[in-house]
Amino acid sequence: MKEIKKLPIEVFGYDVTIDNDDALLAHSQQYCRFLKGSCNKPRKSEPEKKVGICTLGASLKGGIIKPVIVCPQRFKEDLMFDTIRKKYLTSWKNVKWVQEVNIGSGGSVDYVAVELDAHGVVRDFLCVEIQAAGTTGSPYPYVKELLEDGHFSGTRHSYGINWANEFSKTMMQQAFKKGKIVESWKRKIVFVVQDIAMEYLITATDCSLLTGPDPNSPVDFCSFSLVSTDDKYWNLNFDQIKSTSIAGISLMLGGANVNEYLTEEDFIGNIIRKGIIDGVFEKNQYTKDYL
Repeated sequence: MKEIKKLPIEVFGYDVTIDNDDALLAHSQQYCRFLKGSCNKPRKSEPEKKVGICTLGASLKGGIIKPVIVCPQRFKEDLMFDTIRKKYLTSWKNVKWVQEVNIGSGGSVDYVAVELDAHGVVRDFLCVEIQAAGTTGSPYPYVKELLEDGHFSGTRHSYGINWANEFSKTMMQQAFKKGKIVESWKRKIVFVVQDIAMEYLITATDCSLLTGPDPNSPVDFCSFSLVSTDDKYWNLNFDQIKSTSIAGISLMLGGANVNEYLTEEDFIGNIIRKGIIDGVFEKNQYTKDYL
């Protein structure tokens, strides 16, 4: 993968690390090539303006900067739907996709793949959820620079990726609630995520019950990487499928593996160090060992 920086990578679906012209044209039209229509991600402070940022350069714990998808619409390439068909629906004859289907106490499901018989009656179905990353701070100033100057300046704006909120919290809660429902039907729900999201989960949560593909497990994570082509696009590429049970989701919701818990002494050290930073404690002979 080519070297990228902590900057927007895709704006309105176009690679702004190569050429800005297509992104600027798409921005003027507010056109999303994945939705094949108007972008549906407005700025909170200016709802008439669409953000248009699909992917940002970011890293896990100071590692290599990678493209991180921050808009769920970005996953809606033909390849994503084709991959779901190949991995899960090979025997289906007539596949239809229905969006935002109510699942009762679990809220709604992003997509349901449905197999219809010759009379239009539902024979089978598969629930599919899409989970992108979220940001802390705003990357929009970079887009404003792009619009005003035609390029990114050397100014460093502040944004980060909220890994914990989107993946170990929001997605896991959805997997638990919706997974229990589909398990009661003896069916499966598939979460479409990026490979870097799975890397985060493996480092931040207890994934000891996460296995290879298992048709009998109620919850799957189908991950995709982003690869740069020789033209103006990045494209999805199938990565892998991991399966787990509701018990496995519960462990992931619980956070890190018990073997990785802080000791009480380590936590006391954190209290003292933060207390000194905040001015609650004083540096003295008793606290110096924690600095």
